[in-house]
Amino acid sequence: MGIGASGLLLVALGGALGGMGRLAVTNLFSHWLGARFPWGTLAVNLSGALVAGWWAARLGIPTTLDLSSAWLALVVGLLGGYTTVSSFSLQTLTLWQSGHPRRAVANVLATCLAGLALASLGWWLAGGGA
Repeated sequence: MGIGASGLLLVALGGALGGMGRLAVTNLFSHWLGARFPWGTLAVNLSGALVAGWWAARLGIPTTLDLSSAWLALVVGLLGGYTTVSSFSLQTLTLWQSGHPRRAVANVLATCLAGLALASLGWWLAGGGA
């Protein structure tokens, strides 16, 4: 069972908005804090984790391929376009290869550990179960 044309459109629209949001946030953080560390990507991924946890608690986590329109638009589309594993991965590799292994490790730890903590916080803030 597929998601259909309307589901694809929701994902596409959400992804476009999320991508524009990611560009705006990463540029803002680069302007504020400089480019020696990928602060913008970290901010995007952590805020995305918080919102993902909140929406998961509010919308429920789908257990089948029958995804709701809200899940497709907001989680798959918007957050999928907003957050980024590829930038995180490349920026971490660049830090490592340019002689900054501590920054690379800090980026991995901050993204993964704080991301999990913020997804949990989002879930809790939305009234999700224990």
